[in-house]
Amino acid sequence: MGHRKKSAPRRGSLMYYPRVRARRITGRIRNWPEVKGEPRLLGFAGYKVGMTHIVMIDNKPKSPLYGREVIKAVTVVEIPPIYVFGIRAYVKTYKGLKTFGEFLSLPLPKYAERIITVPKDVDFSENQKKIEENLDRISDVRVLALTQPHKSGIRKKTPEVLEIKIGGDNIRAMYEYAKSLLGKEVRAKEFFKDGLLIDVIAVTKGKGFAGVIKRFGVKIMPKWHKHRKGHRVVGAISPSTPSMMFTVPRPGKMGFHQRTEYNKLVLKLGENPSEINLTGGFLHYGLIRSDYVIIAGSIPGPAKRLIRFRYAIRAKQHVIQPPKIVKISLSSKQGV
Repeated sequence: MGHRKKSAPRRGSLMYYPRVRARRITGRIRNWPEVKGEPRLLGFAGYKVGMTHIVMIDNKPKSPLYGREVIKAVTVVEIPPIYVFGIRAYVKTYKGLKTFGEFLSLPLPKYAERIITVPKDVDFSENQKKIEENLDRISDVRVLALTQPHKSGIRKKTPEVLEIKIGGDNIRAMYEYAKSLLGKEVRAKEFFKDGLLIDVIAVTKGKGFAGVIKRFGVKIMPKWHKHRKGHRVVGAISPSTPSMMFTVPRPGKMGFHQRTEYNKLVLKLGENPSEINLTGGFLHYGLIRSDYVIIAGSIPGPAKRLIRFRYAIRAKQHVIQPPKIVKISLSSKQGV
């Protein structure tokens, strides 16, 4: 630290640089895991409801509380069905994956007009025939899907468009599976199961303009001693020649960043909203009206934010034995 007698750690992580706001409010999945076996959906989406807590039996053998009741903070996410409206095929090139072709299931639902404009009198049969004749060249099959927020508790009308990879080791079987979903609603049980390890991709809460104390955790200088130009500031902001160092904590926009949390555990998949609904509804959300999942711990984003899920890309196994849930807190004061 130059003039300091003692070394000091830098303030703030350099993992996420530059600190810019996300381009869109829905998370973007850049990588998908390679999952062998039977064809299956490798992703899904839902809307964050809020947090509560559960009482469960600790089932980790090496835990000091093994076999005893413990209290765990959990997040509730509502998962309305998604509507699969298209199939997209990719081929491998020396520059990476390239779209080979796609086709849609027409006509689309009425609510799809809010987000998708399909040219009139378009015929996708040629694209479908082209894909089916070249399945030996295809390396990746994905489905195009629409969320259905009007079936959730947020009463939103405009859906989001998702691209979800189909997992498996046989391209023809993957294509036939995608074709079986085309033009249909897919419920949460097609992807979620108790004990599944998943990755959560979402955009965090936006916190507006913040100073270095909140944004980077810089130490507050004492008000009464050894400071002259402010006590919630950085003492020195590096040399200005040839340019200021980008690693120096500076005030600016905070939050609304895309983040991925790995290996989150699905504790419970529920299909009956009355089991989880609080009296009067969840704070800032309301009543759950469709399927829901309970996930251990916290996840990024505020209530009503779209949350995207993916098969765990770093996990050694995708499904583990879930703990037994003794009680779910349904207090009107969440977290109590």
